[in-house]
Amino acid sequence: MPTEAAKKSLPDRLDAFVLLVGRWLSWANGLLVLVIVLQVVLRYGFGRGLVLLEELEWHLYALAFMFGLSYALTTDAHVRVDLLHERFPPKVQQWIEVLGTLFLLLPFIWAVLYHSTDFFLDSWVHNERSSAPLGLPFRWAIKAVIPLSFAMLAIAAISRVIRSLTAIFASADGTD
Repeated sequence: MPTEAAKKSLPDRLDAFVLLVGRWLSWANGLLVLVIVLQVVLRYGFGRGLVLLEELEWHLYALAFMFGLSYALTTDAHVRVDLLHERFPPKVQQWIEVLGTLFLLLPFIWAVLYHSTDFFLDSWVHNERSSAPLGLPFRWAIKAVIPLSFAMLAIAAISRVIRSLTAIFASADGTD
């Protein structure tokens, strides 16, 4: 007897993974708020801010934003620029989704992955750290977010293409 997880379709499993990672990393936003408040209190209450906290702020923001891209795509919470999209029939909308993802989004993801991987690896090999004396070590860790988050975005995009193609061919079979 197949388990409940085995019954899920590939897009459902991919989306579940992206949503799990997205929910888990959403805590970076709460941590970001705490770091900002601490930095403000230290700077304006005690006249002394910390470079480490400033750098941690942009690291946390980058983490939440970059992984939030795949979460937004999966939940269909991204901004659509195409003002005509909602006026098209569902099948045309699905084709626009497939073609836009295959010819615009996925090539962009590939280009970012291709270039950001070397960017990260160079930083990792040289154990790059902040140029500020009291800044964060391990600059490679935040640079690793670029290829990792774009790999997540690729997973979300592939899931979306599969869903759209399934909807297109299901409607062609009359099995809506």
